[in-house]
Amino acid sequence: MSSPANRRRIVSSRHLAEGEGWEASEFEYGLIIAYNAFSRWMQRCMAAAGMPELSALEILVLHNTNHRDREKRLTDISFLLNMEDSHTINYALRKLRNLDLLTSEKRGKEVFYRTSDAGRKLCERYRKIRNQCLIEGIPGTGITGEEFSKIATSLRSLSGHYDQASRAASSL
Repeated sequence: MSSPANRRRIVSSRHLAEGEGWEASEFEYGLIIAYNAFSRWMQRCMAAAGMPELSALEILVLHNTNHRDREKRLTDISFLLNMEDSHTINYALRKLRNLDLLTSEKRGKEVFYRTSDAGRKLCERYRKIRNQCLIEGIPGTGITGEEFSKIATSLRSLSGHYDQASRAASSL
């Protein structure tokens, strides 16, 4: 077995993987392929649930709005998804509302969104397909629930580091 220093580096951009800190490039490439696989998975799972026209972002917005069966504002969803571009989320909310998957209620200057009965039923169909096609196969990967939890904690921690770096880059 080769030592970590001698092992082959799997990165998307060699020029970003030269010198100290090359491991970050390996991590970033892992994020790229994981994000694209996750997006593809969400869309195919949602298509199997009966709604093939939804984008990955629209699916995330639907699930987030359905979360804990509480109404949400655009700012709540943007914050929870860690997205600055509220215009794309607003577009997703309008599309989901036009598909009768969400309802909305304006109170003062704020609009509150909630999943409709059809939206909740779609989320439930998605959940069942997710369990059948994804969750049931996880034990075969050798990754335990505890390990998944640790990975999730690391990803959240690293997202904070990337957020701080993006603020620093914005000030240059």
